Amino acid sequence: MEEVFINTIQDFNDYQGVETLHPLVSVVHVENTEHIRECVMHYGVYAIYLKENKGCKLSYGRTPYDFDEMTVTSFAPGQVVNVEPNPDVPFAKFTALVFHPDLLNRTALGRQMSRYEFFGYTSTEALHLSAQEVEVFRGVLTMIEQELHRAIDKHTRELIVSNIELLLNYCLRFYDRQF
Repeated sequence: MEEVFINTIQDFNDYQGVETLHPLVSVVHVENTEHIRECVMHYGVYAIYLKENKGCKLSYGRTPYDFDEMTVTSFAPGQVVNVEPNPDVPFAKFTALVFHPDLLNRTALGRQMSRYEFFGYTSTEALHLSAQEVEVFRGVLTMIEQELHRAIDKHTRELIVSNIELLLNYCLRFYDRQF
């Protein structure tokens, strides 16, 4: 079984076959035409996926991760996730926000990451979004993407981190609604 180590944004972008616009954060839209391969993903970064189909089965060790279409799954540095193809849906379709922990150094968000329990191994239930919540989620990702397409200046990091925090706070709200 293939082992994939995602320790940097460049690692993630190379794995997905996309250009790196910023060394510490990326937003990627994937609509694979290749079949999903079974692998073990080792995360050294934070990753939040909006899964637009159920193209694979995920598990932490022996614990399956429950998700369906239009759900959010979240992974933190140090986590290992098993990915298996779903024979009924052979192609993945998702949007991912991936950011390196170094992006959060000396920020309020960095000090408060423990608030976002959905990054923990104990969270094996995906966040199921309504159509309106998907719109909000995508809207915040669009703001991050727009910033990534600008030249990096003294405001870039603060604006990106603020929008990541906004997205995570919306996810907290959505989880409270779900549970």
